[in-house]
Amino acid sequence: MSAFQKLVLASGSPRRVELLQQAGLEPDHLVPANIDETPIKGEHPRSLAKRLSRGKAEKALERLRKDGAAEDGFILAADTVVAVGRRILPKAEMIDEASNCLQLLSGRSHRVFTGLCLVTPAGKLRQRLVETRVRFKRLSREELESYLASGEWRGKAGGYAIQGLAGTFVVKLVGSYTNVVGLPLFETVNLLVAEGYKVHFNWLSGARDQ
Repeated sequence: MSAFQKLVLASGSPRRVELLQQAGLEPDHLVPANIDETPIKGEHPRSLAKRLSRGKAEKALERLRKDGAAEDGFILAADTVVAVGRRILPKAEMIDEASNCLQLLSGRSHRVFTGLCLVTPAGKLRQRLVETRVRFKRLSREELESYLASGEWRGKAGGYAIQGLAGTFVVKLVGSYTNVVGLPLFETVNLLVAEGYKVHFNWLSGARDQ
């Protein structure tokens, strides 16, 4: 990591950290930004993903400023929303929530939206929205009950984790796979590069260390 550039991830998600590492990036700080994620009545899934990612970025910026650690930092935030039509599915915490989500997704298509928000050291705020379409097979009772028993659904938008067992449910995917995992790498890297973050410096550093 360059001494003059810091990357702050406004999340405590292990999945997002792993995805950044896949792109050769190691966050200097993790600043989970806990905000109210309840949709506004009538809010479109796209709008929710953008609003929450911006809210997380701003919350992280506020915390860093209080600690005097906001200078020279790029703050990256993301929020992923799963929807069937305009219906927003929850981040399942209870087994009944996960069961309802999976029964709704069974045999049909849904959309996964991730809002990205980047705050630059100069204080500029940049946003992107990424959409992926996913179609599930029709789930048997055994598949549904076994997946619920696995516990992989806990805390996941739409009640499933595509990088785990639920990957076997996917019949078709159009768009970014990493978006469904929780952080679209193509768009994230392009956003960072466009704002002057030296993404590829990290690649060169890694090559020298080998």
